[in-house]
Amino acid sequence: MSKMEPFAPSVDQDITAVQRGAAYLTDIERRLAPYFERAEPRQRAMAYLRGLLSSAERKNSWRLAEVSGDATPYGFQHLLRRALWDPDAVRDELRTYVIQHLGDPNGVLAIDETSFLKKGQHSAGVARQYSATAGRIENCQIGVFLGYAGRLGHVLLDRELYLPKTWTDDPSRCRQAGIPEERRFATKPQLAQQMLQRALTSGVPAPWVTNDSVYGDDWRLRAWLEAQPLAYVLAVSGKAYVRLGGQPRQVNTLVAALPEEGWTRLRAGDEAKVPRCDDWRWLPLADPRDPQWRRWLLVRRRVSDPQEVTTYVVFAPHETPLEEVVRVASARWAIEGSVEAAKREVGLDDYEVRSWTGWYRHITLAMWAYALLTVLRSETIAVEAADKSLPPPQLGSSLAAFKAGRGLGSR
Repeated sequence: MSKMEPFAPSVDQDITAVQRGAAYLTDIERRLAPYFERAEPRQRAMAYLRGLLSSAERKNSWRLAEVSGDATPYGFQHLLRRALWDPDAVRDELRTYVIQHLGDPNGVLAIDETSFLKKGQHSAGVARQYSATAGRIENCQIGVFLGYAGRLGHVLLDRELYLPKTWTDDPSRCRQAGIPEERRFATKPQLAQQMLQRALTSGVPAPWVTNDSVYGDDWRLRAWLEAQPLAYVLAVSGKAYVRLGGQPRQVNTLVAALPEEGWTRLRAGDEAKVPRCDDWRWLPLADPRDPQWRRWLLVRRRVSDPQEVTTYVVFAPHETPLEEVVRVASARWAIEGSVEAAKREVGLDDYEVRSWTGWYRHITLAMWAYALLTVLRSETIAVEAADKSLPPPQLGSSLAAFKAGRGLGSR
């Protein structure tokens, strides 16, 4: 079992736990109440949240209306389209909730993206573009997500809808989809940086960042992270360049020259519930200006297929061990799993809205539903450990100090 991924009960167990967890939902309603001016949309939002947590196979407005006992989906459609509430404020409260329940001083922030397949051309941001989820060009929307992985679980903290230039260059089309006038074109790494900045500003306990090569290849994002400074393990493509011996060197060239000896076999997460071990090695790159920090090129080689190689650029404190870097690299897979689990368990991709506002509102409430499941899982593990007289997960005194210093005891 990966250090980043605690044992999780089955989906059926999670649903049952939620149905019995009225206190958790009451707490969430109390937290969200200030962000709704009127009682009716607040109550409707909580009904929507309960529907996302239900056992309904599909989580669109029609099915959620059936689950809630409504004759039509119009109430939920109004909630997503026209009701007065700010999904960004609700997202900010989600960050606070995650810090209080799942905060880990060794936490990792991870960027991941996913596509939402769509028909037609009217949904905000939809275009024929590469879908990493499908592995080909598809008509889809692309959401960029910021995830958080810690000892107690992994969740989705933030989200941005990527807008291709075919949208941002067409103000009339943007107006029809409800996209704010001030919204300009931003690359996916730029969206990632915006979300990371919000997380840092709000005090999310995470000394590390990881993501895939779409983001790792962007030198501007790497430079921004180093300026914070914030340690990172960023995947890079073989075509990327790094500095070694005062000269730019292509990653592919460096990997091809690596000797056969010198690899270290380390556990790097689980795959289909089977521990996965890979071979790893790293070599120092040009040092940053601060002598307390180092850069490395990290290489992962699959044991089962030595031709499958993944490369990363690492920026970390000077004495960081390889085992810690591997732990961080593995966190990205946990966040990928969070996106897929949120689709499967709480209907992250089951929305039937076209507008910019509708997308952000549905996605934000789905993130809340998935966070609640994660918190319930972490509490269930603690209770089961206590019942069996087993020691609870050892987070170290640093987490206790972090919570105590900020008044973040579990509620």
